[in-house]
Amino acid sequence: MQDSIITFKSPKSQISEAFRNMRTNITFSDIDNELQVLAVTSSSSSEGKTTIISNYAVALAQSGKRILLMDCDLRRPQIHRKFDLTNKKGLTNILLKEIPIADGIQKTEVPNLFIIASGPIPPNPSEILASRRMGELITELKKDFDYVLLDAPPLGLVTDAAVLSSVAEGYIIVVSLGESDRDGVKYVIETIQNISANIIGVVANKVRSNKRYMDYGYHGYYEEERPVDKKTKKKKWTKQKEKLAK
Repeated sequence: MQDSIITFKSPKSQISEAFRNMRTNITFSDIDNELQVLAVTSSSSSEGKTTIISNYAVALAQSGKRILLMDCDLRRPQIHRKFDLTNKKGLTNILLKEIPIADGIQKTEVPNLFIIASGPIPPNPSEILASRRMGELITELKKDFDYVLLDAPPLGLVTDAAVLSSVAEGYIIVVSLGESDRDGVKYVIETIQNISANIIGVVANKVRSNKRYMDYGYHGYYEEERPVDKKTKKKKWTKQKEKLAK
């Protein structure tokens, strides 16, 4: 498992506590309507959405919930790499009925956390994700898991994340402060609103621990306080933080 899965590698760290806060905030975001299927997206690549949803999945599993994390980024899948798993079979194989659902589910080192990798990259990702078979798969998975988390592609680049609105009960938007394009983030929010999907919140990634970013009802901060360089008297980034930012 990669070092960027801080909630597993360093469960007592400040970063892990931030993900537990995220878990609590999302759980209480809509008490009357329990959200079981959640999708994460962003406006562009390299904003950390896969790292965010992977750590969130671990935090949920650590609370005793049975979690399935599914890689719906059928263009640039990363989930299997995060957890050191195979991508030889996964979501595309299940949707094409090449394998049973159970054969596509992989165990992780984290108790209660299971993965469906993307599987072989198809020529038509949007059509596959929008298929009736995808809806049927999610219906079946909801019977066996407390939460189904979908790692979707960046909505600012492709439409794949939008077509998941037929199965996703809520969207989490990851924004990399200082890097995300303002118009790009605005486009993602407007697109999700235009398809009448539910935006749960915006997660601010790569934020210093002494600053907080708030939007849609909750905030988060996901990097540790920087130590002071004894020579320059200035703060510097830690190796752990650099890994998380990738």
